[in-house]
Amino acid sequence: MNAPLDDRLALLAEQAGIDVDWRDALDRPQTTPASTLRAVLRAIGLPADNADDVSSSLHLLEQERSGRRPPRMITADAGAQVAIPPVPRGRVWKLLDSEGGQVAEGALPSGEAGVAAPSTPGYYTLMLDDDEVTLAIAPPRTFGVGDVAGTRRPWGMAVQMSALRRPGDGGFGDFTALELCARAAAEKGADALAISPLHALFAAAPERYSPYAPSSRLFLNGLYVDPVKTSGEQTVRAVIDTHNLRQELAELEWLELIDWPRAARARMTILRSLFEWASVDLAHSERFSAFRREQGEPLERHARFEALHGHFTAHGRPGGWQGWPTEFHDPAGNEVASFVREHGREVAFHAWLQWLAAQGLEGAQKAARDAGMAIGLVADLAVGADSGGSHAWAHQAEMLRGLSVGAPPDALNRLGQDWGLTTFSPRGLRETGFRGFIGMLRAALAHSGGVRIDHVLGLKRLWLVPHGAGATEGAYLRYPLTDMLRLIALESHLHRAIVIGEDLGTVPADFRHAIADKGVLGIRVLWFERASDGGFVSPREWSDNAMATTSTHDVSTVAGWWSGRDVEWRKRTGLDDPAVDEAAQREKERAALWRAMCASGSAWNEDAPPATDDISPVVVAAARHVSQAPAPLAIFPVEDILGLHEQPNLPGPTDAIHPNWRRRMPDSSTRLFDGPIANAVCAAIDKTRNRT
Repeated sequence: MNAPLDDRLALLAEQAGIDVDWRDALDRPQTTPASTLRAVLRAIGLPADNADDVSSSLHLLEQERSGRRPPRMITADAGAQVAIPPVPRGRVWKLLDSEGGQVAEGALPSGEAGVAAPSTPGYYTLMLDDDEVTLAIAPPRTFGVGDVAGTRRPWGMAVQMSALRRPGDGGFGDFTALELCARAAAEKGADALAISPLHALFAAAPERYSPYAPSSRLFLNGLYVDPVKTSGEQTVRAVIDTHNLRQELAELEWLELIDWPRAARARMTILRSLFEWASVDLAHSERFSAFRREQGEPLERHARFEALHGHFTAHGRPGGWQGWPTEFHDPAGNEVASFVREHGREVAFHAWLQWLAAQGLEGAQKAARDAGMAIGLVADLAVGADSGGSHAWAHQAEMLRGLSVGAPPDALNRLGQDWGLTTFSPRGLRETGFRGFIGMLRAALAHSGGVRIDHVLGLKRLWLVPHGAGATEGAYLRYPLTDMLRLIALESHLHRAIVIGEDLGTVPADFRHAIADKGVLGIRVLWFERASDGGFVSPREWSDNAMATTSTHDVSTVAGWWSGRDVEWRKRTGLDDPAVDEAAQREKERAALWRAMCASGSAWNEDAPPATDDISPVVVAAARHVSQAPAPLAIFPVEDILGLHEQPNLPGPTDAIHPNWRRRMPDSSTRLFDGPIANAVCAAIDKTRNRT
């Protein structure tokens, strides 16, 4: 039994941003147990194990909010007021632009709490007497689809990059396959190509391949580097022959499912040899050194982590950095520095991979834009990172410890979810001036025309589960939504990139209004746009503040839904509801969808829907149907362009049950959209989206 809530504990929790009282997916009132409150408070640096702890933590929060020490960063809207914590004495202030030039100055009388914000968005420095504060001045909205596409109603495709094929790919997609796919999609009229997260994973643990469980969201997955782009075909062929890899690569290339450990070992073997070859090229080495200097300490820490992780994995200490000897827990410590001196080549190799990966992604975006895409690549930003990974080790002051991001029970998952990821601490964000959050946004937008933010509700609050507790035993922790939205708008403006927020599931209406006001597009999915009677809402009634789509990587494809393939998978994996005959329910839903598509003019012959194995007319009709939505942008998964039955990911089951993130496309990127179904779907979308 949990102890009754103490009033002061509840007060501390609320002041720290933890929801003591909340409502679940069925709108039932819930109260967070005291044990959970204490665990979350402890994780954010506010001990509450006893009355003295609670008093000390309340005093600490009072000190932080007193204004005696100004915050490291203040955000504000352009042309509005900059809110400054008032103090009982006057202060002299001076405002400097990003180049150090003086913009304005004045005196702030005792008790006053604001100065006028500049009218031009950007980063500024505010001097308050001798204190220095960074000002982030945001535009009214993010850079929008209308800013880049004008009066057109653009559309795009979504693809799991690892699923792409090209001749000689070695068993999984890479940046060259992405370039080819972007060109092929542009030929069909697409203005955008949304891609799965390309975050850095764990080079020494290729069995950990989920793109949504990265080691770091600041860096890229070096496996996606095409060796030929690095050193030329002749050199790569020589390396392959030296390591006797020709047969291995051929087998990997033609597998129906990616064999990540085998394919990663082969790719890394080739890249390591090419690194040694490239080291004798003076011009190449000078360019690489310049990249390392430009990227600075964040890159070096990531490269050191990769080298350390590989070292300890090879010596029987797999897993995260918490399992390393204690002296290696401090990234700035003497033992780490000593290791770097002894293993400098290994550290350099991992930095080199980041240089090549950045070039590869930059080349893919350039190819997309050169092919005529108005937006180009849309990057994907995962909701968190592995707590044992590079980001959590290198930037410990910013990150939560002892908590995992997840979701409470809802209609799709009755047991709740624990994703095993960590993320930023709200107090850590403020104390570090949002440095990590800004760096993460810049990494996502550096070589893309937009970004999709996974679980965008996390900007407002996250369900956090204490380590060792069940997924139902978590708590909601609130985040500085206004500050984070301003920073997103500013970085979007500076990079001229659109922003999409994945807002599926149980989301408060006021939150959708808040992100829409800042120009962040939500997402509307065909399967979830239902009326109260279970029927499908007309696409003309969908939101004009959201991206429209047929499906996502986590739900059934159109072909899979129509044929009932997803129902089969749910039953096989135990995700079905034993009390519901899902097959019979799907039969009714198929009839309802066909009626809705006929009503929208996307299909015909309402009384005779296609058979469950007659996929072509259904995928064309679904694409035409969704294309009618007033959405500024419509995105269609490649699986729905091609009429494929299998979805990339089935949340919940392990790879032993469902091959998550291992499926491959049926043809190479250059020929992917040449088939009759793809041609018909693309033509229907393009005509519907851009007809006069």
